[in-house]
Amino acid sequence: MTNTDTADAEGTARQVYELARAGSELVRITVNTSEAAAQVPRIRKMLDEMGCAVPLIGDFHYNGHRLLTEYPECAQALAKYRINPGNVGKNRKGEDQFAMMIAVAKQYDKPVRIGVNWGSLDQDIVVRMMDENAKLPQPKEVREVTREALIVSALDSAKRAEELGLPRERIVLSCKVSEVQDLIAVYQELARRCDYALHLGLTEAGMGSKGIVASTAALAVLLQQGIGDTIRVSLTPAPGGARTEEVVVAQEILQTMGLRSFTPMVIACPGCGRTTSTVFQELAQHIQNYLRAQMPVWREQYVGVEEMTVAVMGCIVNGPGESKLANIGISLPGTGENPAAPVYVDGEKVTTLRGDNIAKEFTQIVNEYVARKYVKK
Repeated sequence: MTNTDTADAEGTARQVYELARAGSELVRITVNTSEAAAQVPRIRKMLDEMGCAVPLIGDFHYNGHRLLTEYPECAQALAKYRINPGNVGKNRKGEDQFAMMIAVAKQYDKPVRIGVNWGSLDQDIVVRMMDENAKLPQPKEVREVTREALIVSALDSAKRAEELGLPRERIVLSCKVSEVQDLIAVYQELARRCDYALHLGLTEAGMGSKGIVASTAALAVLLQQGIGDTIRVSLTPAPGGARTEEVVVAQEILQTMGLRSFTPMVIACPGCGRTTSTVFQELAQHIQNYLRAQMPVWREQYVGVEEMTVAVMGCIVNGPGESKLANIGISLPGTGENPAAPVYVDGEKVTTLRGDNIAKEFTQIVNEYVARKYVKK
């Protein structure tokens, strides 16, 4: 999801392009004001002119019914609408705002994600279920009731959308929370009760390693159980940090689990007392950055290159073995070892690199391998 002001069409289009180039297959943008809604068609046009066909999802809260009806070009330009049932209800005139948004989705043949979030859960449902729970001989814990309220809100809203004429296959559900065990429990139960498409995400996951670890722990459990159709990693970016970090993390979760392939993977050892030199660390970082930077170009040119593995190892203990198992591997010398770096391609030793240009020479070997190994489109 972008974090730009959608009313800034140029800035938003630029960030959408960067996210798509990093590998995001869907990009959600905030549509919260008339100014933002008015710019959505322009953003779509700019992206098309840049050759970026990534679908745009409109994120609506509170006033989505009005923006979608008053700005039909916005409604048409978006590929999907996200509706939060916790802040969509009836306005002062008694108009059913949820029904108005579903009507627009039907009119333009758009899918809808009904996105429940426990930070903005429908309070009518919460109060009702808490009251019912209080009357039980053995009341459940508040956390358990809240989980159930999330599921009920999502399923009731989906049922309502179907009653309003939105086809079942155009409904996606999400129930986002910020705690790992809660997310796992909610989605396991949601998957048990319905067969709607499910969007996974640990909301407000946090910054840095905490957000990455929490998101991975939650999503990996569910994905391993076959639960989930789309995912989003919600990271708080560091000041000045790239928004694309969350795309990279999402890709790496799926790729390391063997579910999808997005970019060549680098296998590298952690280092030990045998590897006091930092050369292998620097080379591993260089190669990883290079592969990710090249992937948008290679994706357009070659078939299957995203499945390539490259090993950068730091000594002779596991270096040759790991290098032989990878498509391309290099085993750098550890402390006290012969200052030579054998290179393996598809299990066979092809050369030995020495000197100060190992990084440049190894990168060239990778380039030559890609051009030779993978079929051009």
